[in-house]
Amino acid sequence: MFNTLREDIQTVFKEDPAARSILEVLICYPGLHALWSHRLARFLWRHKLRLMGRLVSHINRFFTGIEIHPGARIGRRFFIDHGAGVVIGETAEIGDNVLLYQGVVLGGTTLSKGKRHPTIGNKVVVGSGAIVLGAITIGDGARIGSGSVVVKSVPPGATVVGIPGRVVEDRSRTLSDLDHGQLPDPVAEVIRLVLRKQERLDERLQRLETANGLTVTAFEDDLKDWQQEVARGFSQGDGV
Repeated sequence: MFNTLREDIQTVFKEDPAARSILEVLICYPGLHALWSHRLARFLWRHKLRLMGRLVSHINRFFTGIEIHPGARIGRRFFIDHGAGVVIGETAEIGDNVLLYQGVVLGGTTLSKGKRHPTIGNKVVVGSGAIVLGAITIGDGARIGSGSVVVKSVPPGATVVGIPGRVVEDRSRTLSDLDHGQLPDPVAEVIRLVLRKQERLDERLQRLETANGLTVTAFEDDLKDWQQEVARGFSQGDGV
C-alpha cells in the first residue's frame, strides 16, 4: 500500500511542475485526494457494500469537486490536474499513466445497465473540458484536445479535436503531457482553405475585369481589405 501511495505522489511531481514539496502535494491536490477516496469507495463497492461506496464517492465529490463512481476502474499512475468538474461514470475503465485535466467527462449515452462508459487506454491525455461519451475505446497514447466531444472510438496514438471529435493527426510516438498550443484546428484549416480559394478567384476576376476595361468599386476594395484582415488572423495559427 505504501508503495502505491508513494507512486501516486511521484506521479504528481512528474505531471505538474507547480508541485514543490510532498507536504504541498498531500494537502493541496484535490486530484490526489479524489483518487485515494475512490480507492476506498471502490473497495466497498467490490465487497457488495454499494451504499457505503456511493456515500464515500459523494463525500469525495463534495470536498474535491470530482465525481468518480465507485464502479469505475482506474489503473496506476493516474493523475487529475486541477480537477474541478471531472466526472467519471460507473462502467468507465482507465488504463495506466492517464492524465485528465479539469472539466473532463467520461459519460454514458444509454440507460442500459451494461457497459456504457468509455474505456481509456494507457498513456492517454484528455484536455480540459473534453467530453468522451459512450462505450467507446480511446487507444493507447491518444490525445483528446480541450473542449472536444468524442463519441467514436479513437485509434492508438491519434490526436482528436473538435465537436464532434475528429482525428487530425496519427502519431507513432506518444507524449506524457498535452501541449495545447500544438493541437491543430480543423475548423480554422477549412476557413483558411476557403480564403485561399477566394483569393485565387479574386485574382482571376481582376484579370478578366482588366482585360475588359472594367474598374473595381470602392465597396469591393473595402471588402478585400476586410478579407485580408481576416486571413491574417487565421494565418497566425498556421503553426498550431
